[in-house]
Amino acid sequence: MLLVSAATEVTDELLEALRRMLPQLSASAGQPTGAELAEILGSPATALLVAREEENGPIVGMLTLVVFRIPTGMRALIEDVVVDEPARGRGVGEALTNAAIDLAATRGAKTLDLTSRPAREAANRLYQRMGFEQRETNVYRYRLDE
Repeated sequence: MLLVSAATEVTDELLEALRRMLPQLSASAGQPTGAELAEILGSPATALLVAREEENGPIVGMLTLVVFRIPTGMRALIEDVVVDEPARGRGVGEALTNAAIDLAATRGAKTLDLTSRPAREAANRLYQRMGFEQRETNVYRYRLDE
């Protein structure tokens, strides 16, 4: 049985899970420090959801939900979804996404957006199966860290 909950405190287990899984998400992803992770967990706009396959089992996946108000209403974004390689194909991504949908709705979001690289074929199939619709849009990025 998959259990999804919001992380509430910085622990060695959570930091280790991030160190293990973030490189599986992005080769260029940096590792958050304990202080940065505490900032994420302390923000009222973000929720770091973690999945376990059994109570007190190891963290096998995570997702960040961001809910924020803009002039057109409450909006939500799913970011940094990653399922640990050995746990893939066992419903972890779907459980995390369902929990994010529920939490975004509870917080009053009108929409919930996410992006997924085309190469992540299984993830894209999952999102479409769950009811996410591909939007006709251009996504632009301006790098502030260069």
